[in-house]
Amino acid sequence: MNGESPDTGACLFTLDELACAVTLPRRTVRYYIQIGLLDRPRGRGRGAHYTRRHLEQLEEIKKLQQAGLSLESIRAQLDPDHRQNTLQLSLETRRKGTVEIWSHVLIDEGIELSLNPTRLNLTPEEVRALAVAVTECYEQITQDKEKTHDDD
Repeated sequence: MNGESPDTGACLFTLDELACAVTLPRRTVRYYIQIGLLDRPRGRGRGAHYTRRHLEQLEEIKKLQQAGLSLESIRAQLDPDHRQNTLQLSLETRRKGTVEIWSHVLIDEGIELSLNPTRLNLTPEEVRALAVAVTECYEQITQDKEKTHDDD
C-alpha cells in the first residue's frame, strides 16, 4: 500500500497492489474498468491510484461471481439504473444474425415460457421464481375453470 491520501486519509493502492489484494490478474481489473463494472482509478498512467472503494467493489464482484452470477447480472445488482439502460440498449441493438441464449420453461402441455435472462438481467434464482409464479397462476386459472364447468 502506498499510504494515505493527504486530502481524505483513504488508503491508496497501485494497480499491482490492488490486484494482489483481491488475487485477480491486473488484466482482469483493467477489463472490469473497461466494461464499467469497476470505477476508474484516480489519476492517469503511472500516477493512477485506487482507493478502498475499488477494493470493496472488487471483493463484491468476486463474491457475486462465486455465487454464479454473470458479469452483466453483477453490474445490474451493483448499479440498479444499469438494468433499465441495458434492456433498452439490447432491444435497440438486436438485428438479424444476433446470437442470443433463451430459457424455455414448460408450464404445461402447450404452454411454454420463453425468456432471455441476460437481456432481462435475471439471475437463475429470479428465473426460477418467475417460472414458479407463472405455473401457480396457470394452475389457479385451471382450477377456476374446472369449478366453473362443475357449476354448470
